[in-house]
Amino acid sequence: MSRRTSPATHPESPPARPLRADAERNRRRIIAAAQELFAHRGLDVTLDDIARHAGVGVGTAYRRFANREELIDAVFEGALQHLIALAEQALSHEDPWEGLVQLFLATGQDFADDRGLREVLLEGTQGKDRAAAARERLTPAVGAVIRRAQEAGQLRGDIEPTDFPLIQLMLGAVTQHSRNLAPELWKRYLTLILDGLRHDRDLPTPLTHPALDRDELDLAMT
Repeated sequence: MSRRTSPATHPESPPARPLRADAERNRRRIIAAAQELFAHRGLDVTLDDIARHAGVGVGTAYRRFANREELIDAVFEGALQHLIALAEQALSHEDPWEGLVQLFLATGQDFADDRGLREVLLEGTQGKDRAAAARERLTPAVGAVIRRAQEAGQLRGDIEPTDFPLIQLMLGAVTQHSRNLAPELWKRYLTLILDGLRHDRDLPTPLTHPALDRDELDLAMT
């Protein structure tokens, strides 16, 4: 009589081991250094640049991140989550219009402060697929804020969620030219844009930032 054999069992793969404390500290230092360099210089920095800025060896940086693309994803995943959270906060504002204004101001400030964020999300500098995937995740939250303001009769009915990144791109161009001269100038043009978007405006909204004079304009454009 043949002996019955039990089915072969395969041990489960062991769970991924967490990074040692020093390795995790280095990883966070590298991400923080990348955030700072991307914000100020854009994405045209190397992993070697980032390692030096973080105060770690180049080999350490490459052990934590295989390449610059992987580091870009790690940095801007957090930035994208923050933008989505800003849209969700705007949606909870008691006044639909003020919620929309809050969204434009808060996200506009993020784009003004972070050149790398503009390049990733608005300009597609690091690939159209990455930018499109990020916008796909952000658009539903932004769309909800827009629809709410439209349903309240406060926002033009012909505005679409796809208008949002293009408006931010226009404001980003102002920031790019005026950053060193008048870093808040983009808010002047956001006010003008929002007045054009509003459905029930009685009077023009006061502009909080003065226009550039001719000499300043020459400096900004060069």
